[in-house]
Amino acid sequence: MKLKSTLLLASLLGLAITAHAATELLNVSYDPTRKLYEEYNKLFQSYWKKKTGQDVNISQSHGGSGKQARSVIDGVPADVVTLALAGDIDAIATKGKSVPKDWEERFPHHSTPYTSTIVFVVRPGNPKNIKDWDDIVKEGISIVTPNPKTSGGARWNYLAAWAYAEKKFNNDQAKIKEFIGKLYKNAPVLDTGATGATITFVKRRIGDVYLAWENEAHLIQTEFPGETEIVIPSSSILAEPSVAVVEKNAIKHDTSDLAKAYISYLYSPEGQDLIAKNFYRPRDPKVAEKYAEQFPALELVDIQHFGGWATVQKKHFDDGGIYDAVTKR
Repeated sequence: MKLKSTLLLASLLGLAITAHAATELLNVSYDPTRKLYEEYNKLFQSYWKKKTGQDVNISQSHGGSGKQARSVIDGVPADVVTLALAGDIDAIATKGKSVPKDWEERFPHHSTPYTSTIVFVVRPGNPKNIKDWDDIVKEGISIVTPNPKTSGGARWNYLAAWAYAEKKFNNDQAKIKEFIGKLYKNAPVLDTGATGATITFVKRRIGDVYLAWENEAHLIQTEFPGETEIVIPSSSILAEPSVAVVEKNAIKHDTSDLAKAYISYLYSPEGQDLIAKNFYRPRDPKVAEKYAEQFPALELVDIQHFGGWATVQKKHFDDGGIYDAVTKR
């Protein structure tokens, strides 16, 4: 009898441990989403508790998007990834084999629940009179931007500048490369991600202009009122941060349903409203209309203009690509 009681207790303890493990979730994300997911996690926890009666503990990891993707490939046990660009999740799918190859089709809008773009953050009064991309490649201008080798946002910066130069120089490749070379010549320090670049520009007060995510630019103004201004260039890039369940890990952790629900809820009206409040551009038309004044219209080029991320990565950012050639880094 005592043996049966002991076995029953052990069994119950095992179930309790399993149930507890199922409530743990790790979201590996990129730098500028820190505040968004701190707030979203609370929103989702409340939703999940009401729906299932289950408490869930959500952990976050943030860094440069490319660096974060590499960490998951190398074994960081993410249940979900919410990264700056599709190419980073493609790398996890092909190299880490922990995300299905058709991950983009698992959620709406090719698994991009919100969008953003790249803007300029300048000093109060805009003393260098920076209005467009031409102004930031002039001699004497100091640019702050992360490193495209480690930061997804930095790759969006690069492509936004490239698209502008394409139009300006009628697709003359030599002149475009010269333009990009001048830009990076004006950016002597390249941080690994957006958080480091924000610290460099705002706290260390280095640079005349910071090439930043739109949401990051607004958050800087909220946190450091009166210390910066936002300049909207004539054209920029349609940045589409991507999300995916890391299925190999989620199955192992028994969190598949939880991880899918966590991403799906980003598309809910409540999730979309929180996204807009954090200065990301929501996908939901009704929410977008509600916050329309917050997001000025500008000419945006999407990634397909460049042939998609696989083409872009190989052509521009792989070792020996155009970025290396024009910057000689």
